[in-house]
Amino acid sequence: MIRYISTRGASPPLGFFDVVLTGLAPDGGLYVPETLPRFSASEIAEFGTLDYVTLAQRILAPFVGGELSEAQLRQMLEETYASFRHTAIAPLVQVGHHQFILELFHGATLAFKDFALQFLGRLLDHILRQRGERATVIGATSGDTGSAAIAACAGRDALRLFILHPHGRVSEVQRRQMTTVADANVHNLAVQGTFDDCQDIVKTLFGDAAFRESERLVAVNSINWARICAQVVYYFYAACALGAPHRRVSFSVPTGNFGDIYAGYIAKRLGLPVERLVIATNRNDILTRCLNTGAYAMESVSPSLSPSMDIQISSNFERLLFDLHGRNGKGLAAAMQRFRAEKRLALEPDALQTLRQEFSAQAVDDAQTLSTIAEVYAQTGYLADPHTAVGLAAAFAHAEPGIPMITLATAHPAKFPEAVERATGVRPALPPHMRDLFEKKERYEVVENNAEIIKAYIAQT
Repeated sequence: MIRYISTRGASPPLGFFDVVLTGLAPDGGLYVPETLPRFSASEIAEFGTLDYVTLAQRILAPFVGGELSEAQLRQMLEETYASFRHTAIAPLVQVGHHQFILELFHGATLAFKDFALQFLGRLLDHILRQRGERATVIGATSGDTGSAAIAACAGRDALRLFILHPHGRVSEVQRRQMTTVADANVHNLAVQGTFDDCQDIVKTLFGDAAFRESERLVAVNSINWARICAQVVYYFYAACALGAPHRRVSFSVPTGNFGDIYAGYIAKRLGLPVERLVIATNRNDILTRCLNTGAYAMESVSPSLSPSMDIQISSNFERLLFDLHGRNGKGLAAAMQRFRAEKRLALEPDALQTLRQEFSAQAVDDAQTLSTIAEVYAQTGYLADPHTAVGLAAAFAHAEPGIPMITLATAHPAKFPEAVERATGVRPALPPHMRDLFEKKERYEVVENNAEIIKAYIAQT
């Protein structure tokens, strides 16, 4: 059975259920598997014959470690993906020679977060009911995590949910997807700050041991390992559809918090033959700068046309740093403490070399985002949202002869209609099941960027 350890080395190992409920480790680190399974080439070849749910069951079973029975896991996954509005769950679309788009927006909230959060919501509900407990789910969102978490957790008696989003820094569709949900267990807080401020508040609340225990806090951000392992599945699904394991593929991933592309890194470590993982960032390019310069250094957050990536502290990068530091938790804890104080962390030469062997990176500004949307539409008739366009621009820049490149389409273009219309003259419409979104009443609180105020709000609500 897989045990999970903290990246900072000072928290005891836990099993899968406890990791799901704990989220952030008590020492401030993130949980990772102590060891990883590895699938053989023959097993991966067989994966290509499986439907999405069966593939997910095969990949997730080792991580669950028997804490869910085979039947329980199967039922949970069937329920998770039953609401997706495409029979392939994650269809591939070709937009060029060896250029493909993996559409991850056919779930409840039109974003890739549905893949993991629909599973996590059901998993949390199962664990809490089994233990006769209730929990307070808390999360920060740059736009998509919040609505996906709400869609997964709304109306569940064992959960109450508090989602923090940066006031005025998400699209109107993203905001309304969160704030028009009327279930009594859902609470939306618009923080007067950036996503990094929201994320920092969540980490502060989890760092308060007394508050964490009294409120039974649970994390839904991608710091929760269950989200990472659920996202691993679509890397296998896409690669196998294009010939893996007999054919290597590359992925371009628009990313801010590093969770989605870290799942690709885990897929590669599980045995998937990945040629290259391309980190695609917008103007908030801390990850691209780190790869180029060797310094993981914070700058101020700049609003962009791809707001879900307007992030400077990429939380899941710590999981990769743990491997780059030889899985030395004590050493990484000291490094992260320095980063916290100095807003900068210089990678050792060996760590930087390993990072560059595994990843490439590309920063894409708003002008290039719009031109990519326009060019892809003109050449193929395909409408890409701004985040997907960032991924496509990076994919085109890092294409290699003979290697299929798969760009992850992380959101439906109708979530960002202004940018798409500006680039193409076409305003993408919301799907029929969401056409009444702008008629519903909104419900949210605007709050100061202050952890103590938010802590008091949660305690009193």
